[in-house]
Amino acid sequence: MHHALRRTALDAATRPLRLFATARPSAHRNHLKRSSPIRTMASKARTYSDAIDALNSLQTPFAVIEARRKAGIRPDARSVEDMREYLARIGYAPGDLDALNIVHVAGTKGKGSTCAFVDSILGRYRQTKGIPRKVGLFTSPHLIAVRERIRIDSAPLSEELFARYFFEVWDRLESFSPPSSPSPSPKPDELVLPRRSKPIYARYLTLLSYHVFLSEGVDAAVYETGVGGAYDATNVVERPVASGISSLGIDHVQVLGHTVDKIAWHKAGIMKPGRPAFTIEQVPEAASVLQERAVERGADLTVLNTIDPRLAAVKIRPDANFQKKNATLAVALAEATLKALDPSFKVDPAAPLPKEFVEGLQQVVWRGRCEVKEEDGIVWHVDGAHTVDSLKMAARWFVGECNADKKGPKVLIFNQQGRSEAVDFLDGLCNTVKAADGRGFEHVIFCTNVTYAETGYKKDFVNLQYNPKDIEQMTVQRGFAEKWAALDPAANIMVVASIEEAINRARSLTQTVEGDEKVQALITGSLHLVGGALGILEGADAL
Repeated sequence: MHHALRRTALDAATRPLRLFATARPSAHRNHLKRSSPIRTMASKARTYSDAIDALNSLQTPFAVIEARRKAGIRPDARSVEDMREYLARIGYAPGDLDALNIVHVAGTKGKGSTCAFVDSILGRYRQTKGIPRKVGLFTSPHLIAVRERIRIDSAPLSEELFARYFFEVWDRLESFSPPSSPSPSPKPDELVLPRRSKPIYARYLTLLSYHVFLSEGVDAAVYETGVGGAYDATNVVERPVASGISSLGIDHVQVLGHTVDKIAWHKAGIMKPGRPAFTIEQVPEAASVLQERAVERGADLTVLNTIDPRLAAVKIRPDANFQKKNATLAVALAEATLKALDPSFKVDPAAPLPKEFVEGLQQVVWRGRCEVKEEDGIVWHVDGAHTVDSLKMAARWFVGECNADKKGPKVLIFNQQGRSEAVDFLDGLCNTVKAADGRGFEHVIFCTNVTYAETGYKKDFVNLQYNPKDIEQMTVQRGFAEKWAALDPAANIMVVASIEEAINRARSLTQTVEGDEKVQALITGSLHLVGGALGILEGADAL
């Protein structure tokens, strides 16, 4: 059953807000028009826009998510069983995924960077050795366009290819009929997927990625988990070429639990019997759970407790220990993959890294992470950090960039929607920057994830999982503003209704600088915010 996109009518203005808040625009009016998947399916030329409309119809509305949360319903093993069923309905068995030689990566911090490093290394090896033939990369979330989540040889699928494969999967699910022969009755606790049903948004994209990669002849694919691991949609893979677990911390507590050991249990679920698995140094509570789960699952776990010494001659960006740990994990995963694919590939820990590894690590492009962009009068520092620890790291990176040669007022643009614990993320961010020079951020701007001031969300950014009233009334942003006012009463705090307005507010501050000074702006808090900001700053359709 599909949840059609609901029209959200928002008033053009609301009550005046404290702390320099702006009025709320009709954020959804142009991009939350009721879509018609049935009409789309009947269309002769089904476009990328049609595919995104249909995909958005698979989002779980906020009211349903909230009801499940209050009822204590969390993902369980049934989630993976459902994915296996959907995989069968489009014509594949889990064993078919073995041809993809999947590198499976979970973690709280650094899993995206690790995946990007592995993808880049394998891509360089492909260019020089012809192995692998094609490299796939599946990540989430997207920054500007949904098709960025599914890449082949580091490039997002074209709109044409995305639409073609999207509707091939859609049509197979629509036309699926259960076998006519009698089958055993399901057990009372078993759920039977209705005919023509489809997985929800993120799971559909995971299903789509398998179809794309198998159809395109990909023979090495890097998969980033969405949430957790054990019950994640990507966990239908039975024989990954290698599994990796990056740094663990507190994240997605409503789904995974409130302690790091519970979170580690979920992440460790991607380890498979007899398959190599790697992790980096973890806090003791997480480390012990990973070891226990490796034994329980029969996986061969290697703990990389130190940074790979071969990276000493490699220019890792940013030049920070956390990124070098991600690179260490990526090197181990890439080595395991190439050992499986290329009989001539040998690992020599005493020798320098092969040039393909060095070039892959140094040339990796992972947008929205520790990214610097300059324009007249302002330097944008963009990082998609979204946990307590990663935001502290982003703050340290930011103050390191704002050295003596970059004088000027510091500006923060921040949002994290839909997570009640996010207000507690602000302490470390504020205190880390203030400790650098005693003054911290002079200006702090809290915005929603609505993209544009007048036209609302870009279609690829529509998200029905957040409370529309909270977005309309900027409830979360008001809470952030009050928290920051307590942390730093001297800061000029603003609450605005869109990313575009936040960027314009920061740009307006260039009128206050003199000489060689430039406004130093940090955009952080979520990848959704960062993606919208990059789309506006670059006028880009995809990254």
